[in-house]
Amino acid sequence: MMQCQQHLGARRGVSSRVGATQRATLSSKRATRVQSTVETKNNKANVSSVATEEPLLLRAVRGEDVERPPVWMMRQAGRYMKSYQDLCKKYPTFRERSEIPELSIEISLQPWKVFRPDGVILFSDILTPLEGMNINFDFIQGKGPVIEDPIRTMAQVEKVCKLDPALAVPFVGQTLEALSKEIGNESTLLGFCGAPYTLASYIVEGGSSKNYTNIKKLAFNQPEVLHALLAKLADGMIDYLCYQAESGAQTVQIFDSWASHLSPVDFEVFSLPYIKQIVSGVKARQPDLPIILYISGGAGILERMADTGVDIVSLDTSLDITDARRRIDDKCGIQGNIDPCLILAGNKEAITKRVHDTIEQGKGTKHILNLGHGVLPGTSEENVGHFFDTAKNFRW
Repeated sequence: MMQCQQHLGARRGVSSRVGATQRATLSSKRATRVQSTVETKNNKANVSSVATEEPLLLRAVRGEDVERPPVWMMRQAGRYMKSYQDLCKKYPTFRERSEIPELSIEISLQPWKVFRPDGVILFSDILTPLEGMNINFDFIQGKGPVIEDPIRTMAQVEKVCKLDPALAVPFVGQTLEALSKEIGNESTLLGFCGAPYTLASYIVEGGSSKNYTNIKKLAFNQPEVLHALLAKLADGMIDYLCYQAESGAQTVQIFDSWASHLSPVDFEVFSLPYIKQIVSGVKARQPDLPIILYISGGAGILERMADTGVDIVSLDTSLDITDARRRIDDKCGIQGNIDPCLILAGNKEAITKRVHDTIEQGKGTKHILNLGHGVLPGTSEENVGHFFDTAKNFRW
């Protein structure tokens, strides 16, 4: 524990690459304006929230009758928006943008201010809590995430600390608290985390990978080492999601981005038990918190996804909603699953038809309208706006 505290003392908050002077300058320029904005809009929210029912997405996930399915988009805050691109020119590192609350708040709210989606998701990354567990990382332009010291031995696993989110990532809580005040009951605030296997993939490989050779070597030759790492990550993500809920998140999503690179039999060994551990651990402490699970390329393990205990499984574009519902017998709700390429390249007529068809396929179960993957770079804000307008103007 002392080692963890020393580590956090050295590296807590933004990356060492974000200088203290730059952070202080940013705060002095932006803090007053951001706080004023939050307070002003919070006053309006407080007036209206007394007479406003809970957000549409929350009601839909709980199985209440709703006038239409709620809608949001994965990666709705970020790279396709001009306002975000302009911000990146001034603050070029991802860790600045995601770990300085004033910036994370602003970026999270950019799509909310323009499109008014039914879900507002925290602008962050699945790797964000790792430094609080003594796992150092950074984002390198043109390369993506890089783990400074890949973990491949039991001795290294033993140095992984228990996560204390309030100490390690206080900026996440600060951002969520501000977002909660800003949106009030007009939208649902979403938090998220990475699933243990996906986090371990980055940690063992040292970053992104095409073949995942190192983690599979570990899985097949030293499974006890991988299991020890996965168990620690699962415990950390329980604490992390509960911290997000305590800070204002009303729904959370678990991303197991790389689990589809496992065969179903290996998924049952190295991913499924740890997702279940997170779900049961979070539900024990936050029983009313809805949990969504997304696995890109998860068509072959859909039934196993539905067996994790989550409230919603998020479908990618490889699945037909009607088939998916039949396979899981509507034991949980669904999210998705419009092709993001349609929003990128399609015309308004095609987008309208697909939105209506997708809504009809989800009729009769808990359904959150979303994409099958994150919105793509180069997508026009006009098409995104049409997607949201079409979905929000629909009525049963």
